[in-house]
Amino acid sequence: MNGAKLRARLKAGEVLSMVNTHHVSSGLAQRMIEAGADSVFLDCEHGMWSHEDIRSHAQAVRSVGGAGIVRPHSHERPVMIRYLNAGADGLMVPMVNTAEQTADIVEAVRYAMPSSYQDRLVICMIETPEAIDNLDEMLKVEGVDVFFVGPSDLSQNMGYSPGLPASEPRPKEVVDAIEDVFARVRDAGLATGTLVREVDITHWTQKGGQFLYIHSDPFLVSGMSRMKSLVA
Repeated sequence: MNGAKLRARLKAGEVLSMVNTHHVSSGLAQRMIEAGADSVFLDCEHGMWSHEDIRSHAQAVRSVGGAGIVRPHSHERPVMIRYLNAGADGLMVPMVNTAEQTADIVEAVRYAMPSSYQDRLVICMIETPEAIDNLDEMLKVEGVDVFFVGPSDLSQNMGYSPGLPASEPRPKEVVDAIEDVFARVRDAGLATGTLVREVDITHWTQKGGQFLYIHSDPFLVSGMSRMKSLVA
């Protein structure tokens, strides 16, 4: 499993990319790795991937050196275990708010994969003010590779709109909260990441972000717009 390769690269200080294809297509997922992405995001919280899709997509991206990272719809133990058994290279678990939940996630991965849990990447998503309040205790739990801030859900849970136009910055209070998480995670010697737009990448890498998640659709829209401008 390629989760271990991602972990090693993060520990070496590399910045990694994870792309959401938005389409259930193992061929497209494979092509995104060939185009330069480090991992593909298989979103089973909002997306349409089945367990069989997880198996085929993870196999496809691993065949060209990438990793398939699954976001389950919750951190229910049987749900996480099923995705691991389907072949996920790592789990990116949403709405992790406490140290107890963090420990339960790590334990579920180790229970599901007793001889190979080290080959799976474990990512806990920070998406609420409660999680930020509890972050110091969460950071004491061994076995988490990345603490990842979900900026849209965090914005919504802080009372702001989760969606933004491509060039509009997030509210200062949200940016400050994300920067605070980044600093505390980095001080604990762990990797952090967040969803980025093209305009955000420099800012968040300068703040120490290593695991950058990006949607493919904005790049497609931007590319088509440039093409149209050339033929207009």
